[in-house]
Amino acid sequence: MAGLTALQALKVIGTQFNGTGIGSNILITAASGGTGTYAVQLAKLGNHHVTATCGARNVELVASIGADDVLDYKTPEGAALKNSSGKKYDYIVNGTKDGKWSAFKPSLSSRGKVVDLAPNFGNVIAWILTKFTKKKMSVFLMSLTMGELRFLLELVKEGKLKTVFDSRHPFEKAADAWDKCLSGHATGKVIVEI
Repeated sequence: MAGLTALQALKVIGTQFNGTGIGSNILITAASGGTGTYAVQLAKLGNHHVTATCGARNVELVASIGADDVLDYKTPEGAALKNSSGKKYDYIVNGTKDGKWSAFKPSLSSRGKVVDLAPNFGNVIAWILTKFTKKKMSVFLMSLTMGELRFLLELVKEGKLKTVFDSRHPFEKAADAWDKCLSGHATGKVIVEI
């Protein structure tokens, strides 16, 4: 589901995955998480310039999967969402539950858009209030489609998309896996073996 969420979020901003798309300057928050790792790779397939945020321990991992710039969200630059070029973002794909419209808005280009994968109450209000403004907040809900799942599987088979694994847990330790997911600090996917 994480790959499908990333794919559909990038389609919302018009990403073409066949190499013909015109790349935009995008920011992906929570880039070392399950959805974020897919979003970075898929955004690069769509010719985007990708800036990504994650914790310090995951900066190298996120760079290794294709991010052009990686920001430690705990540094002043990372907290301010400042990329190395100083350019504003055409799009922000937000995967954090704590992301706020007020933090994103100054970093957006004049017609920039935030696609929020984990909307909090404030961002839902911003979504309503930005309906009539140039800068937009969009609340995203994934839908299950077999064609897109097949597309992702084909990318995996071709070696163009890989899954980053955080940890594996036997079924009897599923509660530990769930706790890891809820901690918000998993790097990639947490697997429960059945």
